[in-house]
Amino acid sequence: MPSKLMQSTIEPGNISGTVTAPPSKSVTQRAYAAALLHNGRTIITNAGASDDEHAALGIIQQLGAKVIAQTAGTIEIQSEGVVPVSDHINCGESGLAARLFTPIAALSDKPVSITGTGTLLSRPMQMFREFLPALNVDISGFNGCLPITVKGPLQALPVRINTEEGSQFLSGLLLAYGSIATAPVVIEVEGLKSKPYVDLTLDMMRHFGKPVPYHNYKKFDIDPSFFSYPATVEINVEGDWSSAAYLLVAGAITGAVTVKNLNVESRQADVAILKVLDSAGVELVHDNDSVSVKKTRLRPFEIDATDCPDLFPILAILGAYCDGESYITGVHRLFNKESNRAESISEMLEHFGVPFSIEEDTLCVTGVRKLQGTVIDSYHDHRIVMAAAVGALGAGGQVDILNSESVNKSYPDFFKDLISCGGRCNFSTP
Repeated sequence: MPSKLMQSTIEPGNISGTVTAPPSKSVTQRAYAAALLHNGRTIITNAGASDDEHAALGIIQQLGAKVIAQTAGTIEIQSEGVVPVSDHINCGESGLAARLFTPIAALSDKPVSITGTGTLLSRPMQMFREFLPALNVDISGFNGCLPITVKGPLQALPVRINTEEGSQFLSGLLLAYGSIATAPVVIEVEGLKSKPYVDLTLDMMRHFGKPVPYHNYKKFDIDPSFFSYPATVEINVEGDWSSAAYLLVAGAITGAVTVKNLNVESRQADVAILKVLDSAGVELVHDNDSVSVKKTRLRPFEIDATDCPDLFPILAILGAYCDGESYITGVHRLFNKESNRAESISEMLEHFGVPFSIEEDTLCVTGVRKLQGTVIDSYHDHRIVMAAAVGALGAGGQVDILNSESVNKSYPDFFKDLISCGGRCNFSTP
């Protein structure tokens, strides 16, 4: 499977098989954050092994949590809250980790430097400057992007924040407030995007005995008088819909695929792929914890992906195989990802020979049913790699994908799972 600086070559062909969805990295990272803030023991089963999840586990250990037992898929964590054992943490390339753990690290009265690697160092983090100083946090060494040094302790004060750039910082504040609030306090929010991700955070807090009522996602009431404090919390991480979406679309385009370990009632944003596939005329079968799809003639679809922007790359590929024009709204959510996805998706479609246009906030994709063989530059973006690989399955010739090792960020076994379903993939060093 791809490791460092790898090129993947995908040969067209039908696929068929059954795979197990990897654990949700969004849930795993939140579970690690909650475990750090929990005064006691946390047992997490089905924890993931992606780069982002490894980064989050490393962060909580640097901030004071101890891993006291670890086996395949299960990890036991003991914590007494944020008590840093290092003056720096590294978020890798995880934007969620950066925005989630910065307010949590600021709970300490010791300076902690937060940094990252790769494209994360150029992704804007202006919300830190806008809101942390008002909460008694000193910031230094900050130019709008990581690195940043924070020194608290952060105080749980009433605050009003604008979240038009995303919900991750709000999730970090909610978790931080839930661990230190000694009296009722309100976080007011405007412009919230990606509401399902806030739901994941609130569900995690509830699981740890800290329910947070909210009003139309505009006001969140943290009231410690309603909290409980269990000595031990057990969590089972559900399967990841963001990852499953790629193989489900692959099955709808070129074969038959069953993906196991999925909760169709999940609060994850990318469970929205089910509605899109249904709208496109795909035959879906739900059986306990699995979803099955079969190749079918696809009709065009429309979706507002504002709350599920991570689906954009694979939705663009799905649209490329539909009979007609598909419309995907929410382009404004694509600019501060691992790549500028408005550009990388556009370039991917252009190289595949797929007509498209972007008007205002909507991507229009005109299906061609058979894509052309080509070379795709992934721009080190894991979701572009996976979308290009799925698109290649129905192409008229082989497709070479540059920097395919970036799938390790979220779905290290993507190519392994694709090959297990009959996908023909070869790897080389460019």
